Amino acid sequence: MRNIKLTISYDGTGYKGWQLQKNGNTVQEEIEKAISKVFGRHHRIHGAGRTDSGVHAKAQVAHFKTPVDIPRNKIPAALNSVLPEDISITRAEYVDGDFHSRFDAVSKLYRYFIFNSRNRDPFRERHSWRVPYTLDVPLMRREARSLLGRHDFKSFQAKDKRERHSVRNVSHIAVKKRGTTVTVDIEADGFLYNMVRNIVGTLVDIGRGYLSGGSMNQILQEKDRTKAGPTAPAKGLFLIEVRY
Repeated sequence: MRNIKLTISYDGTGYKGWQLQKNGNTVQEEIEKAISKVFGRHHRIHGAGRTDSGVHAKAQVAHFKTPVDIPRNKIPAALNSVLPEDISITRAEYVDGDFHSRFDAVSKLYRYFIFNSRNRDPFRERHSWRVPYTLDVPLMRREARSLLGRHDFKSFQAKDKRERHSVRNVSHIAVKKRGTTVTVDIEADGFLYNMVRNIVGTLVDIGRGYLSGGSMNQILQEKDRTKAGPTAPAKGLFLIEVRY
């Protein structure tokens, strides 16, 4: 059996997230259909993590095992020829048989895009959250540092289908502004449901003056979702990298 690791880029606008669902088209479903056409049989793929409805990825990772032998350098072009234009296989590799895209991942890096402008830009509406308020980005940056390290992130956890352990380790967080674009990068060993979007929504409330300086640390200690800011829209969120 060959174990094939795929690196995948996709625009999540038209999908109900990564993971297979009974109702609604997903990225995983489209890739599995493409694999069936190219490899001549159905294969279940395993992703590094779920991205929610409307969330995008620059470098999602998935793997699947197959007895079919196809040169790895031909796999991306073959799959892309039958995939929708908003999904692309950017790399394929043969890896050790025990490699698992989810369980072997050390951390994931997400980036959120904020379009800080009063005016709409039709070319940016699909992939960023337009925030018309003036934002104090240096304050947002200082407040974000409170999240570094190992903490209980229950205040930023949306209701999920099952109870999950809410302690995570954030190894990197950065808030930057260039022109009208504000980006929030967060890297952690794992993420709770809507965790990044809830953090971004809170940072925006801080940046616009709705929440005062020192709020982020206080909210973190409260372990209460109602104390944090709103959930930022899915369209501004990208999975940038999965580290192994």
